[in-house]
Amino acid sequence: MDNLVLAGRTFSSRLILGSAKYPDFRVMAEAWEASGTQVITVAVRRVNIYDRSEDSLLSHLDPKKYVLLPNTAGCYTVAEAVRVANVAREAGLSNWIKLEVIGDERTLFPDTAALVEATKLLVKDDFVVFPYTNDDPVVARKLEDAGAGAVMPLGAPIGSGLGIQNPYNIQIIRETVKVPVIVDAGVGTASDAAVAMELGCDAVLMNTGIAGAADPVRMAAAMRHAVEAGRLAFLAGRIPKRLYAAASSPIEGFPGR
Repeated sequence: MDNLVLAGRTFSSRLILGSAKYPDFRVMAEAWEASGTQVITVAVRRVNIYDRSEDSLLSHLDPKKYVLLPNTAGCYTVAEAVRVANVAREAGLSNWIKLEVIGDERTLFPDTAALVEATKLLVKDDFVVFPYTNDDPVVARKLEDAGAGAVMPLGAPIGSGLGIQNPYNIQIIRETVKVPVIVDAGVGTASDAAVAMELGCDAVLMNTGIAGAADPVRMAAAMRHAVEAGRLAFLAGRIPKRLYAAASSPIEGFPGR
């Protein structure tokens, strides 16, 4: 399997996981292990980032195994998102930031204008920015122009489990930008992850699809295999779709034909 490269760092896994909604830290840690992930995202506003005690979330993040990707979940303005990113960096978490600037409380869709503005400000301040965005190819290009290290279009609303609702836009985004494309949000089961990778995406980020499963550890393993299979299928190149049948064992050239 080929490697994923993000901001100059190389990863063998193309699956990025969240750290919320698990039944407990033990299940969370076992799911991470089963998934093979190497990047974990943590919501700065929803976790005590200064708590390094044995029972804290951060105590389970072995820096030798995982790269920490702080995120600005719950931020609704540019100023708020920039402030949270700076808090994460000042706490020693990372200068990498998964940028979220939410525009609607019910759908959790991003405020794309604010997202582009915040990306510019953070990039100027030496952050590596991975913005969560909608599936609009124009916005994706603007984020790339703003200096984003990757673009992270949603497959469907956060936590919905609906899968990739607009595969055509995801594919267009992949053809529009040169930075990595990471599907973020909406993945509910292994087939959703495989579809994302078959479209040519570089990675998949998920949380609820694993953490909310009846058996998160088994689902994490399923997602691992799905991402690997989808990537291999993309690299292999699928056959063209066609309306009518095509015999798998043609008889042209046989005697009497």
